Amino acid sequence: MSVNRDQLIRLLDELLKVVDFKDYAPNGLQVEGRSEITRVMTGVTASQALVDRAVEWGADLLLVHHGYFWKGEPLPLTGMKGRRVKTLMQNDINLVAYHLPLDAHPQLGNNQKLAEVLGLEVTGVMDSPSWPLGLTGRLPEPLSAQALSELVTEKLKRPPLHLAGHEKPIQTLAWCTGSAEGGIYRAAELGVDAYISGEVSEKTLHEARELGVDYFACGHHATERYGVKALGEWIAEQEGVEQVFVDLDNPV
Repeated sequence: MSVNRDQLIRLLDELLKVVDFKDYAPNGLQVEGRSEITRVMTGVTASQALVDRAVEWGADLLLVHHGYFWKGEPLPLTGMKGRRVKTLMQNDINLVAYHLPLDAHPQLGNNQKLAEVLGLEVTGVMDSPSWPLGLTGRLPEPLSAQALSELVTEKLKRPPLHLAGHEKPIQTLAWCTGSAEGGIYRAAELGVDAYISGEVSEKTLHEARELGVDYFACGHHATERYGVKALGEWIAEQEGVEQVFVDLDNPV
């Protein structure tokens, strides 16, 4: 089966409520290819390696979380970005990217899917004027920081960096995937035992200690594999197209 590209983009834009977000890059269609879609490849970041895999597999559409044309990056299509776009256009492949809308979706989003992978019960959202994304929840039973690190390692297939903020057992958490270490301040406001994100800064160690919140840096890539994979599976179920998720290893 196939689906018209523009029809699919309208469906995804509506599903993910794109108009509700002020983002750092355009959401939706970023590079235009063929109009009829039968094969969809999904992945976290539209690197040259992933674009090449899309060419090899014969994808009509490459769907990613991290696309192109980020705020503040050079505009000319030269060098690395030029080569990536050239490969897509020469092979008539559409590039579609959803960033914050995919983080936030209540069923398919990165934060919801991370909760499911880690077995966390979602109890609320981190939403505030200072921190609009992320979820709150709890573990089925309290765990030590070491036990939680082992759980993360088992589920995400990589060990987290744990920054201790206290010595108590951990049961209540907040989390926001990707590069969201700044959410530890909102986590402290919410009074949770621990905060989970992808990346970490030098200052995060001091923040964890002084705010009294354990911090787990679990990897930007590792925490954001699941939303785009789920979105690709949703497209296949809705439209009957063929889809595949390609996970290119990234230790960051």
